[in-house]
Amino acid sequence: MKEFFKVTDLNKVLEYASDFPRLETEDIFLMESRGRMLAADMNADIDLPDFMRSTMDGYAVCASSTFGASEANPAYLTIKGSVPMGESPAFSIGVGEVAKISTGGMLPNGADSVVMIEHTEAIDKTTIEVYKSVAPGQNILEKGEDMHKGQTLVPAGECLRAQEIGLLAAFGKKRITVYKKPVVSIISTGDEVVSIEEMPDPGQIRDINMYTLSGLVEKAGAVPTTYGIVRDDFDDLFEKCTMALAQSDMVLISGGSSVGTRDFTIEVLSALPASEILVHGISISPGKPTILARSGDQAIWGLPGQVTSTMVVFEIVVKPFIEHIGGLSPEHKRHFNPVAQLNRNISSTQGRTDYIRVKLFEKDGILWAEPILGKSGLINTMVKADGLIEIGLNTEGLDEGTKVEVIPL
Repeated sequence: MKEFFKVTDLNKVLEYASDFPRLETEDIFLMESRGRMLAADMNADIDLPDFMRSTMDGYAVCASSTFGASEANPAYLTIKGSVPMGESPAFSIGVGEVAKISTGGMLPNGADSVVMIEHTEAIDKTTIEVYKSVAPGQNILEKGEDMHKGQTLVPAGECLRAQEIGLLAAFGKKRITVYKKPVVSIISTGDEVVSIEEMPDPGQIRDINMYTLSGLVEKAGAVPTTYGIVRDDFDDLFEKCTMALAQSDMVLISGGSSVGTRDFTIEVLSALPASEILVHGISISPGKPTILARSGDQAIWGLPGQVTSTMVVFEIVVKPFIEHIGGLSPEHKRHFNPVAQLNRNISSTQGRTDYIRVKLFEKDGILWAEPILGKSGLINTMVKADGLIEIGLNTEGLDEGTKVEVIPL
């Protein structure tokens, strides 16, 4: 057998992501854009709001008219009129005058603040008492206070959430340009692998990885497509890989890095057009025997056959490649990794980066991480896990009570 474990440092592997081009772009309706990656900066063509507006129900007023007002010494102001919602007031406000206004209403000229209705009392149809003074700008939104004309609303490379979509809607951006969703092919390999509809014979296993990888691909913002199970046959795997490359943007070969098939997989990948083996093992556990190759501008992965290893490798290594070609900029990637304390000592081997499955629980106001130990073929350990913690390359282990960052699963 050829020497295999010429492992590549994890950081070096992740650097390869930038070697693969981003996908083409497409125009879509804003209503369809949640989770998509914006392909071009979106800029404000007007101020938001483009008029001074009230944030309270009350009375628009020139703030100086209320200075010194209190319950013992209220200010008596004249009602000049009422501001209709959705309309521009046809009158202005002077000192000693107010206009009745609702939340969101446009302030009349001369008004610079709003007195809350709770701090007033009507004397008659034309006069109110004000029991509390307001400062200029109080209870209003200034013109352009939310966004200024020319300001970048959402930068290219941002993943669109409901809040970004709402902001774009405020500027009438009905259609936007986004990167196309990556299409990721999944090929299961192995003479021992059978469809989940079949009852496995002794020595056989159901094809778990096709389903876990499909879910992970979809969660990463891509579109999974499956090519069934390929036996350990060079011609069959070469044909499926060729077909997958023609119909997708990235290929995942499940089981393609296990001991019995890795040389076989390497031979197939090396025979593909314009191919190059970039990585022939990664300094992580689980997932050390992972393969990364390229054919033209497309990445092809040989992933471990053990389900836990496959899922960890996907989360730590493959997902960043999908995000990159799908248009997500690293500076716009949001991290929501909670910090917890280890509830026990845990050992590690120097020279590799270890990823340990953990379950989170709270006790006495402290978030704890409990390691879930188990072999890489046990999917129940992933079901129990809330996330992964990383033990660095040059660390022998972590002590109980150590604060750790948890990568959510």
